[in-house]
Amino acid sequence: MATPATRRQFLQAVGVTGGAGTLYSTMGALGLAPAAQAAPPFHAPRESDFTLTGRARKSVLILGGGIAGLATAYELGKAGYRVRILEARQRPGGRNWTVRGGTTETDLDGHTQRAAFAPGQYLNAGPARIAQHMVTLDYCRELGVPIEIFGNQNADGYYYNENVGALSGTAIRHRTAKADVYGYVSELLAKATDQGALDGYLTADDKERLLAFLRNFGAIGPRVTENPAASWRYTGSNRRGYLVDPGAGLEAGTPNLPPYALSDVIASGVGQYLSFEFGWDQAMLMFQPVGGMDRIPYALERAVGRGSITYGAQVSSITNTTAGVEVVYTGPDGSSKVATADFCVCTIPPQVLVNIPSNLTQAVKDALAYAVPVSTGKIGLQYGRRWWEREENIYAGITNTNMDLSTIWYPSYGYHGAKGVLVGYYNFGANADLYAALTPPSGRRGPSRRA
Repeated sequence: MATPATRRQFLQAVGVTGGAGTLYSTMGALGLAPAAQAAPPFHAPRESDFTLTGRARKSVLILGGGIAGLATAYELGKAGYRVRILEARQRPGGRNWTVRGGTTETDLDGHTQRAAFAPGQYLNAGPARIAQHMVTLDYCRELGVPIEIFGNQNADGYYYNENVGALSGTAIRHRTAKADVYGYVSELLAKATDQGALDGYLTADDKERLLAFLRNFGAIGPRVTENPAASWRYTGSNRRGYLVDPGAGLEAGTPNLPPYALSDVIASGVGQYLSFEFGWDQAMLMFQPVGGMDRIPYALERAVGRGSITYGAQVSSITNTTAGVEVVYTGPDGSSKVATADFCVCTIPPQVLVNIPSNLTQAVKDALAYAVPVSTGKIGLQYGRRWWEREENIYAGITNTNMDLSTIWYPSYGYHGAKGVLVGYYNFGANADLYAALTPPSGRRGPSRRA
């Protein structure tokens, strides 16, 4: 990499090397970080926020009873519209789906599976976490859905990669990986700064401020005036964890030292996972509804009114008419039925909607065809004992790997219980397609088995 010639190029290099968090911290150390902008307070719409002045009470047909369709019906109902939802499944929520003991599902290939989870255990097969900024939390408050913390990050979780050099097959704690990556990046940047490599765009005061920040950020050693090569050394610290934990009396603990070698840390690829926690939608704290994500759609169902929803209604055609809209669907009894309304809100996924006959314009159909779904998969594994808590001291969080199973999620509920359900694999793309192509063995009561 060419030596940066400007402050902007320097910051860009820091971002490439250390990620968004390192970049923002560096900007703060240099006095360049902007002040935080406070967002205006949000409240979910109330019935008094809407009026239908000068208009008759119109009807709205909503296609799809997922979160989008349910929330639409809920808000339009507040505004005085007559709403009706057509939903192909026999439950609300769509992709928001919680699997419990007794849940039965027949896939598109005709395989029927039945979950055998114990009472109180469940798998959120679709979305499973809610960020603090999401409107979803406002609906939970308004609808009385209790929430609890979802452990999206855990210092005691693991990273495990294969075919990555000396650290292949080594289970590395998140805290250990973070300490080594941040430590070595800080050492290298401090050495470059102190040896004049960045003098072209850092003032003398900038350099000292940056060096002070890096000492704290990476837990590196000081400048050694008589030996520049020994300056700013990263030799590890208790940030990596302990071989013997600190205890009572004279037991100060034994830090997990020395650190892994620099080249091994780089080759291991663990640094690629660290920026996850900086993501706008992934930063802690995160939340989940108590008892499963489907507590939200069922609360919306109650608010909309069960009588306003027709389950088992599979749409077969949609036609805009001069009077509004006409929808033909197959009802729960298998017969063809027609529903009409003044307006229609369609929340059917685009890759499904594009194959439903309609008189939508070609431009709209082309836009629907543009959307391509991404394959994902989850497997819930119920264990008879919560070994991740008992033996590994892992309470919630995620283990990342470069294997085909990709990630392992530890449950954020039921701590110290007799049993627990892990998301034993949560993968994407080609790996998910490979798993999806497998045929469940006869007699196996998936999608989740006790182990």
